[in-house]
Amino acid sequence: MKKLLYLSFIIALLGAGNIYAQKKAVIKFDKTVHDYGKIKEEAGKVKCRFTFTNTGNDTLKIINVKPSCGCTAAEWTKTGVLPKKTGFIDAVFDPDHRPGPFDKGIAVTTNAPDNPMINLVIKGEVLPKPKEMTDRYPVVVGNMRMETSQFNFGNTKNTEIRTDTLNVINVWSRPMTLSFKDFPPYLTAKAIPETLKPNKEGIIILDYDVAKRNEWGYVFDRLMLYTNDSLQPNKTINISQNITEDFANMTAEQMAVAPKIKWDNTTFDFGTAKQGDKVECTFVFRNEGENDLIIRKVKASCGCTATNPEKTVLKKGEESKINATFNTAGKSGKQYKSITIISNDPVNSTTMLSIQGTLDQPAPAETPQK
Repeated sequence: MKKLLYLSFIIALLGAGNIYAQKKAVIKFDKTVHDYGKIKEEAGKVKCRFTFTNTGNDTLKIINVKPSCGCTAAEWTKTGVLPKKTGFIDAVFDPDHRPGPFDKGIAVTTNAPDNPMINLVIKGEVLPKPKEMTDRYPVVVGNMRMETSQFNFGNTKNTEIRTDTLNVINVWSRPMTLSFKDFPPYLTAKAIPETLKPNKEGIIILDYDVAKRNEWGYVFDRLMLYTNDSLQPNKTINISQNITEDFANMTAEQMAVAPKIKWDNTTFDFGTAKQGDKVECTFVFRNEGENDLIIRKVKASCGCTATNPEKTVLKKGEESKINATFNTAGKSGKQYKSITIISNDPVNSTTMLSIQGTLDQPAPAETPQK
């Protein structure tokens, strides 16, 4: 009988321990993703609430809530949530200066053993606010504002004719006249309208014939806009582009006999030199193609000079060279200078030659002893 009572006591203790071990908090959210949809950038902060329930049998605690970035803020139930009770996490998103789609996470840390870390998500799309006049026309030139003061065509082919427009606005209290004159043969421009009333917008239309420019590589032009503006009557508009040769229509037969430039070396490393020395080097090249190789342009970077080759038109097998000088005056440390070579080789029309090395600073002059 005593043994039976003792066994019953042990079983009771084990059962109680098992019940105790099974006590735990369980968190269940009504949703883990909130989609704001489309919201306006100028509408201000938007808020959403994630509600959760403790479906376990122990007190649930939210230990920490951490948004993924500073654009979201969160408030949550700070006290323990008893079984069958609910709590909340509020997320706030500020759309100001954040146009476009967004997808942000909020990391929630709890004492629930099965879900110690839960990620909530807020997402949507911020519709950009309408731009102010100063945003659309940031460049101020006298009493005129422009969206930009330059036409940048990027990479162009020597066979192209480019057309582009530039928007302007008259912020003067008087009508402003706009005109152009003295065009180069490859460039024309006109203003529409030719007289801008106060606070009215206009456009400048530019036509650029790249073939007539007859240049290669990076090319820079200035266009002068003449007005009756009392503050700045003449306004400069810059035009930039990188002109390359158009090989698109070459046939396989033409490619087979095309010129082919071959360099002995495209890098000259002078090692270590003293500040003030002149570093001189020579780059040798030859034509390994069938047709004539033509050197279109030689352009050295700042601080470096390069001579035109002894021959700019090379028959098959002919050789030539480019002499370069790097003036190290006023420079120190690691140096890298480049020389751009443009040719009619359809495979390697642009070659970058480099001059590199390290310059030692001259030793400081000794101070005479008194």
